[in-house]
Amino acid sequence: MDSGGPSDAGAEEIDLYELLEIERDASQEQIKKAYRKAALLHHPDKVPEERREESEAKFKAVSQAYEILRDEEKRHLYDTHGMAAFDPSRGGGGPGGPEVDLNDILSQMFGFGMGGPGGPGGAGPRRPRRGPDEDQPYKVTLEELYKGKTVKFSANKQVVCGTCKGSGGKASVKPQQCEKCRGAGMAEAYRQVGPGLVRKETVICDRCEGSGNIFKEKDRCKKCKGKRTTSETKVLEIYIPRGSQNGERIVLEGEADQLPDQTPGDIVFHLQEETHDNFTRIGNDLSAELTVSLAEALGGFSRTVLTHLDGRGIHIDRPRGKILRPGDILKVPGEGMPLKRGDAKGDLYLIVDVEFPEDGWLKDDKEYDALNKLLPGPPAEIKSDEVDDVEYEEVDSLDSMGASSGDPRFGGGEWEDEDDDDGQPQCQPQ
Repeated sequence: MDSGGPSDAGAEEIDLYELLEIERDASQEQIKKAYRKAALLHHPDKVPEERREESEAKFKAVSQAYEILRDEEKRHLYDTHGMAAFDPSRGGGGPGGPEVDLNDILSQMFGFGMGGPGGPGGAGPRRPRRGPDEDQPYKVTLEELYKGKTVKFSANKQVVCGTCKGSGGKASVKPQQCEKCRGAGMAEAYRQVGPGLVRKETVICDRCEGSGNIFKEKDRCKKCKGKRTTSETKVLEIYIPRGSQNGERIVLEGEADQLPDQTPGDIVFHLQEETHDNFTRIGNDLSAELTVSLAEALGGFSRTVLTHLDGRGIHIDRPRGKILRPGDILKVPGEGMPLKRGDAKGDLYLIVDVEFPEDGWLKDDKEYDALNKLLPGPPAEIKSDEVDDVEYEEVDSLDSMGASSGDPRFGGGEWEDEDDDDGQPQCQPQ
């Protein structure tokens, strides 16, 4: 795992270009040649048994450097952000459990480092690794995003044991070297990457949890039982600024679980905006349905049409003579979502829906006659030499249109095969 926290003085991140002994502007062909040369030099099968462990680590480091630099997108990320771009705790890297950065591989397993006192090859002071981040979804209402919100909550987290200071054992007892990782804190593991395909990786040792040491049961710390950490409850607080958007991250720095010899990662909350009954949000703008009666659509109105997200009523004056039609849109400037900086707001769009009266709402002919006199007359009658009186029925949609064609693309119809004998061609008699 690449360090994302404070670094010790003198420690530097490994330079992948120096690792492959190439210039930073090297071409893909030069990168490939350098990798082949380094891979042959450090291949575990090409060295004596006593150097195999060292060679395996160097070979892995060279291979990882090549995998990054051969891919133009990954290379650009590395050139811009360094190895932090591939730190799984920061959204980089890939799945499959804890990753180990190149500096850890080289420095912990055989003291090969690119920085620190002594120059290349010197061990130098070891940087503390950064613990993983903890990602948490957090659901918020549109009202909370409109007004902002402060949330306090109790969280159970792991902290370094105060009794043994994270060693896992009694003060007077020396630990034994972990047999699985032989004190390195890392071990080889296999991860399935596809059907029938596995990849060998270097991961944090699951037996000693990366410490490289273990204690006998009788020598373990009584408080943490040798686990090196204990659980504690802490009250945390997050602030969601008004105008925050779906998918934004709220970060509590350094509040993730603590692990010995690591700087704690962050707790990262990902905001998930819940669907609202009345409003729809796009960016900083809002939309809502404005339902008006037929009388209001024709004759205007003056009333409060909806309750906003902060509880205020929104009042509309619609003058007589300005007819509203279904689907019309009224824009109310400055009544959308607040911007995170400043006092400005987006806009509110009201989409008009005209509520027509029920069938039979007029009771007699006089009322119909009076209404017809008030409303504009019908369009000019279409003249035709032949006219048919037809019957009709009302449908809710056009879903059934095209169903009679037998084409399955329209109305759910099925193909009708008019050929006999399963569609086989028939011979005609001579």
